Amino acid sequence: MIIALDEVTLAYDDRVVLSNLSLQVEAGQSIALRGRNGAGKSTLLRCIAGLLQPRRGTVSVDGRVADETKPWFRRVVAALLDDAAWYPSLTVAEHVDLIRVVNGPAAGSWWSPGDLTERFGLAAIAHDSPARLSSGQRQRLALAMTFARPSKLLLLDEPERHLDPAGRAAVTDLVAEYVGGGGTVLTATHDSGLADACEVVTLDDAGSAATVGAAGSRTRRERR
Repeated sequence: MIIALDEVTLAYDDRVVLSNLSLQVEAGQSIALRGRNGAGKSTLLRCIAGLLQPRRGTVSVDGRVADETKPWFRRVVAALLDDAAWYPSLTVAEHVDLIRVVNGPAAGSWWSPGDLTERFGLAAIAHDSPARLSSGQRQRLALAMTFARPSKLLLLDEPERHLDPAGRAAVTDLVAEYVGGGGTVLTATHDSGLADACEVVTLDDAGSAATVGAAGSRTRRERR
């Protein structure tokens, strides 16, 4: 079991966002989180990423309590949850290469930096600074950096933001390859093309979330 949430409740001050949520995700699954804005998709991802602590319940990743400060956790999880930060002195290609340098040998990696630069249509701007890029190009760069990181679990929050159809197709293809190689992906998305390639967990205001797909698992969520 790569992800296990047991009766998780999480609130911002007195506003409960997730209540008594239980979810289990097996290694090799691709899950799309769907639901209206404010339903808790981003909060759920940040909770799994160890960035938000639940008020009650437990969050486990790869059999251990999620803790983004631990080296083992950073070897397992790669996440794109917020707007990325850039180094003004580095080029597009150097940003992607930096991920490989920081994370050491290629063991556990899926693609080379050069391959990802090509797949995300960044080759022509590889020597540009991110400050010169459009919002769509910066999103492609952020995705290339995320996919370049060795991991077993990808957490993606609306990876389709700012992307044109070619960029969205690249994300869908790379997610499929990642899962095909045994990785696990949890994506909050409004993109039907990406969601159609996944099992779907829909967060709603009716107090439940149902998983649709081959796994047939069930989760429970309540709001306020």
